[in-house]
Amino acid sequence: MKKFIAFIFAVLVTVPCVADVNQSYVKSAEKYLNSVTGLSGDFIQTSNGRVAKGLFAMLRPGKVRLDYTNSGIQLISDGSDLYFFDKSLDQITTVPLTSTPAGILVRKKIDLQNDDIVVSDTFDGKTTFALNMYLRDNRGLGHMTVVFDKNPVKLKSWTVTDATGVSTDVVFRNLKPKTDFSKNYFQISRHKTVSNAGGDAFYE
Repeated sequence: MKKFIAFIFAVLVTVPCVADVNQSYVKSAEKYLNSVTGLSGDFIQTSNGRVAKGLFAMLRPGKVRLDYTNSGIQLISDGSDLYFFDKSLDQITTVPLTSTPAGILVRKKIDLQNDDIVVSDTFDGKTTFALNMYLRDNRGLGHMTVVFDKNPVKLKSWTVTDATGVSTDVVFRNLKPKTDFSKNYFQISRHKTVSNAGGDAFYE
């Protein structure tokens, strides 16, 4: 299970490449991302030949949720921190959302040209375009490539390459606008248990 947690962590850490930057693509991506309030859909994640599937939800600013099918793993951001919840172990690992490239996509205002986000290069496909980016203060952690459909512009996938060169691909399917999530949808829900050793009780 520790290996699986490390596998999911790769989704969130981002060594930049040097190439030409098409500013029109940067502006299109920025305009689209700022126009999105909430999304929901499916995802397929691939890394080192391993495939995981699940449900994806996002609500700006700051909230993300990925439920991994048949693994008992949830990834949830409540707007300030990012939590990796292993239901089978009732174990939570936490990192600040601002320390992860995933946080770029759910900021209140997304600035891909003048902020702490560096777009190092862009890629032009027949029906898609992509931006390779990293956080200026965390350059050594790796980089993230986000792919968008061209017409209309919408999120298609992302690939994250960590500092060791391991890449994780996440492809989104059936993405639709959605903002009416339940009140606690972006909160971790745990089963209530009491430790025999006198530890803390968990909340529902």
